[in-house]
Amino acid sequence: MKTNALLIVLILCLVSFSNVQAQYFGRNKPNYEKIDFQVHESPHLRIYEYIGNEKLLEDLSFWSEEWYLAHQKILQDTIKEKNPILFYNDHADFQQTNAISGTIGISTGGVTEGFKNRVIMPLAMSNAQTNHVLGHEMVHAWQYNMVLQGDSTSMENLGNIPLWMIEGLAEYLSIGSVDAHTAMWMRDALLNEDVPEIKDLANPKYFPYRYGHAFWAFLTGLKGDTIIEPFFTSVAQYGFEVACVKELGMGSKNLSALWVKSLESQFGPFLKNKQEKPAGKKLISKENSGELNISPALSPNGRYVVFMSEKDLFTTDLFVADAQTGEILNKLASTLKDGHIDDYNYYESAGTWSSRSKKFAFVGVSKGKNILIIKEALTGKTLEEFSLKGLPAFSSPAWSPDGKTIVVSGMINGQSDLFAVELKTKKVTRLTNDAYSEIQASWSPDGSKLVYATDFTSMGNKRAYGPWSFNIAIRDWNSGSVEHLNIFPGANNLNPVVDTSGNILFLSNKDGYRNIYKYVPESGKVYQITDLITGVSGITPFSPAITIARNRNRLIYTHYFNNEYNLYRTKTEDMPAIEVDPQTIDMQAAQLPRIDSSLVSQVDQQIAQMATALGTGSIALEEVPYKPDFKLDFVGGGAGVGVGTSKTFGTTTGAVGGVDMLFSDILGNNKLFTSLALNGEIADFGGV
Repeated sequence: MKTNALLIVLILCLVSFSNVQAQYFGRNKPNYEKIDFQVHESPHLRIYEYIGNEKLLEDLSFWSEEWYLAHQKILQDTIKEKNPILFYNDHADFQQTNAISGTIGISTGGVTEGFKNRVIMPLAMSNAQTNHVLGHEMVHAWQYNMVLQGDSTSMENLGNIPLWMIEGLAEYLSIGSVDAHTAMWMRDALLNEDVPEIKDLANPKYFPYRYGHAFWAFLTGLKGDTIIEPFFTSVAQYGFEVACVKELGMGSKNLSALWVKSLESQFGPFLKNKQEKPAGKKLISKENSGELNISPALSPNGRYVVFMSEKDLFTTDLFVADAQTGEILNKLASTLKDGHIDDYNYYESAGTWSSRSKKFAFVGVSKGKNILIIKEALTGKTLEEFSLKGLPAFSSPAWSPDGKTIVVSGMINGQSDLFAVELKTKKVTRLTNDAYSEIQASWSPDGSKLVYATDFTSMGNKRAYGPWSFNIAIRDWNSGSVEHLNIFPGANNLNPVVDTSGNILFLSNKDGYRNIYKYVPESGKVYQITDLITGVSGITPFSPAITIARNRNRLIYTHYFNNEYNLYRTKTEDMPAIEVDPQTIDMQAAQLPRIDSSLVSQVDQQIAQMATALGTGSIALEEVPYKPDFKLDFVGGGAGVGVGTSKTFGTTTGAVGGVDMLFSDILGNNKLFTSLALNGEIADFGGV
């Protein structure tokens, strides 16, 4: 009788608990469109995609295999089965994925989950971004495999590895030891006397991607790239302190002292007398806004600036400020205020002003696609919201001086091109149609030319510091002819804007820093007009960071300093102009610390070799039927037994425990979480 009663209780507990869990753990995100994934297998990978672009699929497969082999060589490991990769055509589709639980923000470039070792990512607006995120996320697939499939490690061991080690290794293996963006962060730390000891790297103040990247460059510059696998595995097994002694022959304190010294030695010579002198006046900072003030857009008349900020703490919103005083005039847009807007595409995209400086247009995300939002700038009143026919994903809008057209960078079937939108009819016209990336378009004041950044001149060519770099291009609006500027070949030249004289101002990392340069078309000469120790930068190298009032030559730029992003305003004619050689680049300031210069980075060599092959190679692909692959992902739980004695009740025994199980398919569209709970006397379970 006892046994039967206990079984009934167990069944009730199982059903009730499973139902509750299914309502929350298994809840899917809103899906606004049904995606029909095709499946292709390469020698080491199983690729899920719906691109509809055969050439791009071949390229993605080739890049994926190249990263697989590169990481395998360094990490000395093998993934037994074909590793799954899920490619989404754009970020809005990616945000709807059910392959992982939880909300995906606009700033998330990709994710890798450990149960099925899936790499899940959208195609980005540029080939370089897509390739880097792919390389980064595939490192995580190897990391999960090394720990979860290791002989002496399991899921619990993941907790031994600091986040900065995990993300930093993914950055080092996908970028290498030369990176102007990470170097900017390290110079900033040294300049502001805020170089952290290793024990402090767990503090969220120190961004794990940047500091972790620098750490692995430092460690491999001390012991060589062969230290990566044993040190990473040892940290997973024993923790950081024990791993230092076991694998490096020193304690973490001694290693930390070397780390700090290496940063000081590497970047000290590049601090320029330790005086940062940004041009102009500080306009927006934490004194009147937040610490993150990015993606500025200056009105054509120079009176107003729109920017993104976390000023209100809980959300990152669009604000309008007086461009002379910095006074915040209005909150232009907020996801809390505009509840039907899921997100704003601010991460690597700024908005644009109408020619009369009254309206402001920017990109939002709503119901699984990008929309163009036009507001009355000073009141925040929404004037129009509309999607672009046939163009589900786009960014970086640029409003023409005549007010009739907005040009955007858009994606169709994973391919990034420029498109023109007629505001009256909403007609969308494709301006470019090629495999090259065209981003960050901007108009000349008279509307006769469009300038933008593109990887046209570098695609398929060997790059010294990454697979592709960006050059500046000029498109004649009437004829459609394009001129590609041969300036700082091999450097990243981005964010071009045109002043009233027709000169092109742009950002470049040509000397390992990030400064503003001016190209004069009449003479072909190039001038450096800022000389910053840290740099002009948004959150990523592709974030817009300069904006110009094309009617008045007023300039606003984002200065990264002391772990903050501040906006400065200045007049272009007041900025010093130093002529520089347009054919010379020098990336010494971008070199991350490496104590032993005789140790050649195998990672750098592999990335250089990949850069030579990218765009020229191919891989054998086989299309296979889609299978849900619904199976058990996780088993967990615990149990306990107790024995008690007393004069009143005698000897009693008890047992309690449970088993949790998670099942799902490869796309995450179907999930099942179930739990079995046990609680009673041992005699009950034995049927006595």
